[in-house]
Amino acid sequence: MTDSTDHRAFSDERRELIEVDDELMKDIEEIVRTRSDFLLLNILQDLTPPDIAHIMNRLEAEEAEYVFGLLKADVASGVLLELDESHREHLLPRLPQEKLAELVDAMDSDDAADIIGALSRDQAARILGTMDVEDSSHVEELLRYDESTAGGIMAKEVATVHPDDTVKKAIRIVRRMAKDHKNIYNIYVTTDDGLLVGTVPIQSLLLYAPNKRIRKIMKDDVVSVTPDVDQEEVAQIFKKYDIISLPVTDTAGKLLGRITVDDIVDVLEEEHVEDVARMVGSDADEIERRSPTQVALLRLPWVLTTLFIELGAGLVISRFDETLSRVILLASFMPIISAISGNTGLQSAAIVVRGLATGHVDLARWWKPVIRQVQTTLIIGAACGLVIGLIGAYWDGNAVFGAVVGTSMFISINISGLVGTATPMISKRLGFDPALTAGPFETAFQDVVGISIFLSIATLLIQWL
Repeated sequence: MTDSTDHRAFSDERRELIEVDDELMKDIEEIVRTRSDFLLLNILQDLTPPDIAHIMNRLEAEEAEYVFGLLKADVASGVLLELDESHREHLLPRLPQEKLAELVDAMDSDDAADIIGALSRDQAARILGTMDVEDSSHVEELLRYDESTAGGIMAKEVATVHPDDTVKKAIRIVRRMAKDHKNIYNIYVTTDDGLLVGTVPIQSLLLYAPNKRIRKIMKDDVVSVTPDVDQEEVAQIFKKYDIISLPVTDTAGKLLGRITVDDIVDVLEEEHVEDVARMVGSDADEIERRSPTQVALLRLPWVLTTLFIELGAGLVISRFDETLSRVILLASFMPIISAISGNTGLQSAAIVVRGLATGHVDLARWWKPVIRQVQTTLIIGAACGLVIGLIGAYWDGNAVFGAVVGTSMFISINISGLVGTATPMISKRLGFDPALTAGPFETAFQDVVGISIFLSIATLLIQWL
């Protein structure tokens, strides 16, 4: 069996362990209750830090604290980074200062900044005071940047060489750095003043003679960002240029740090969760970080706003009470039209919000997504209108009634799709968060519009119904 097969077999075995972890968790919970250290360590020793964190996240906070206390420092530092917010917030204040300092010291600067940033000011100062002067200065610098910017997600650890250095020296630098830091994809070429002038992929060092000068093999068309660039834009740059590492420089071009693709994966997940949560008028971290009262107070304004908009639908219905009294069956189709058209608009809004986040939707060419969504909703509207029209005609025994229902559905779906597409782009253009404005408002407004269209058409054709 080859090495790759061995690795694949081990990975499959460990993946199966996580897939059946309901049974595993029962065993672990019992072991934790009985404080059987040996048995617990026997289970954990073959697991990676993310797997251990996955298990700890399913335990009560006090139980997870006990498990964490059994881990070696090199494993514990990785586990700490993977814990969910609630468990980490419980654990950090309770860790002895010496152990916490040891764990932070084993992390890259960006990860260390994340952990120290979650501490109280006094505790953070104490931990920084125990660190190496250079390491603590790196962390303090990172803490000054907004966490959602390039500066907030970059790491200070970079492998640098001078243009006149040789390949042999570059290899020596990489070997030395790799002992303490992971994910070294590129060597950055800087001048004596620290200005970034080129990059050399690690694999290139294997292709040239040891005495080859770096300036002869480096790439001088360097893509970089400044620390204030938003993390979503950074993610778009990674996708656009298909890169796995991106240097961060100041406005003068001096190298400050690097961002790697593993950081971007976290950014994409974070932004996606945040966008989806905001589309329903909620907060991405509310379940983990807030009490039920705080969650209610956070969501209540959005619910009340939607309620008042929906009152507009009630007002519309009251104006058409005579139409409804004459053709009571109309009331049965109102929620169907509102639900289907509202759902279509919400789907359009979700697509545009995601497109704005990933760069697929360009506000300078706003008409492209609008035309595309209109073409889509024309098909959806026609199909849904035809189906609901036939059902209405059969139910009432009147073809005109079916035409009213089908036409209303067709118009409502297309207007909803147009509103759902335009609202996020308009919000973005005005400087608002499109994910925050798209969900509740689009659905509520569509209820008002859809019902108005439906009852207006019915009133115009009332004599044939």
